[in-house]
Amino acid sequence: MAGGKERKTRSSAAQRHQGGIQFQKSKGQHILKNPMLVQTIVQKAGIKSTDIVLEIGPGTGNLTMKLLEVAKKVIAVELDPRMVLELQRRVQGTSSAIRLQVIQGDILKSELPYFDVCVANIPYQISSPLTFKLLSHRPIFRCAIIMFQREFAMRLVAKPGDNLYCRLSVNTQLLARVSHLLKVGKNNFRPPPKVDSSVVRIEPRNPLPPISFKEWDGMVRLCFNRKNKTLGAIFKQKAILSLLEKNYKTFQALQEACQKSNESSFGDVSILGDTSNDVSMDIDAGEDQDMDVDDADMQEGASQFKDKVLNILKEGGFEDKRSSKLAQDDFFYLLSLFNKAGIHFS
Repeated sequence: MAGGKERKTRSSAAQRHQGGIQFQKSKGQHILKNPMLVQTIVQKAGIKSTDIVLEIGPGTGNLTMKLLEVAKKVIAVELDPRMVLELQRRVQGTSSAIRLQVIQGDILKSELPYFDVCVANIPYQISSPLTFKLLSHRPIFRCAIIMFQREFAMRLVAKPGDNLYCRLSVNTQLLARVSHLLKVGKNNFRPPPKVDSSVVRIEPRNPLPPISFKEWDGMVRLCFNRKNKTLGAIFKQKAILSLLEKNYKTFQALQEACQKSNESSFGDVSILGDTSNDVSMDIDAGEDQDMDVDDADMQEGASQFKDKVLNILKEGGFEDKRSSKLAQDDFFYLLSLFNKAGIHFS
């Protein structure tokens, strides 16, 4: 019995260490140990001999060493100073040393250098902010091959009608083509995480759609707060109507100011995001919020604006539709109808 416990302890210790380094699960340190899987990821990245590769979370360098075999240069961003030292030790005295640049720091706080391809095995807790940090990077890179927690990965690639289709799906697919490459079992890592993973390919769209992303996300955020409610039910809520009406009045005031100063018609939606005071959309769109309105004129005005919004939904045939079933083109059309009526979301 004691011998069994001792073997189990030794096995557990071996999983937590590599090269004398103890991995910290709390920081998302799960090192990819399967050499065949490492090779597959490199192949899926389609790296050219002229490419600069950004690797995020290199750990002890198992993937880094394979990337150095095919890329012109690898820029590895690593937060843990122990891992940085291990990386430097592995390339010391080799021909690869001159082609590896290691940046110690938090990837979310670091200014990203130029790169052609990104390869990453990241802590799962930074999946969403990292994805959009990459998609906002300029100049646009060719592709990113990223290991995500499986459920997050499946949300990225979900289609209308899928159970996991959500705001993340819509926003990511607006900015990039996303495809699922392979499922990765938890036993391919040391130490193994609690859930399986998936490798996803992300190719930024170039050119990007000619819309304000802040405006787009403002609308999509509202639609998906209760994705299985009809849009008619969502846009009847007092808190949402109040916020949209405030944006509407701000937009109207800006148009009038432009006309009085003999400037061209106000058409750049993104300007509104810089001048409006309440455009965050950080409200709970799933709960009606009571508004104390004493003035009869204000009540009448609110009723008129509500009718305006519902008429927009009726015009596009959206009143009885649900966000969970709408495709990208549907959201484009809905946004265009709102904007045509002078209603904006940022």
